[in-house]
Amino acid sequence: MAPTSRERTESLPDPKFLTIAEVAAVMRVSKMTVYRLVHNGDLPAVRVGRSFRVTEDDVNEYLRKSFYSAG
Repeated sequence: MAPTSRERTESLPDPKFLTIAEVAAVMRVSKMTVYRLVHNGDLPAVRVGRSFRVTEDDVNEYLRKSFYSAG
C-alpha cells in the first residue's frame, strides 16, 4: 500500500528558512548581494509577503558549488 501524502510529508524534515539578512551574515556579504543572487536566479528563494526566505540547504549548496581551487 502506497503512503498517503500526509505520511510522506511527515517523514520529510522541515527545511530551515533564513531571511535575507541571515543569509548575508552567513555568506559574509551585503544584503544587496543576496538580493542580486535571488533576483538573478542563482539562489532559490520563496517570497513571503514582501520579503524573501531562503532555505539553509540552498545556501549551503550555493556555497558548495562556488568553491574553486586557487593556484
